[in-house]
Amino acid sequence: MPELLARCSSEELTEWMAYEHVNGPIGGQRLDVLFAVLAATVSNTARGKGQRPKEPKDFLPKWDQGAAKEPADWRDMLAVAQQFTRRMNGPKHSVERKPR
Repeated sequence: MPELLARCSSEELTEWMAYEHVNGPIGGQRLDVLFAVLAATVSNTARGKGQRPKEPKDFLPKWDQGAAKEPADWRDMLAVAQQFTRRMNGPKHSVERKPR
């Protein structure tokens, strides 16, 4: 992670997050989905009569179940981002609110 932070700006990381949001996960998470589709297909070819068909979600690993679903507002999201930045020894920036 330190190498990533040294090579990529916050703006670039944000662009990648937006790309992933639009186009779906990249990296290992996408592979989890692809293998879940494959596992469901194989499982359904071998299921017996009366058994319900399996779906890809039946084979997806459930990561980070203890985390909150979604921050409530921008202040919560800012606190989460600042906490993550501190953990990764990222640069310290102050946030100033401009009057409207």
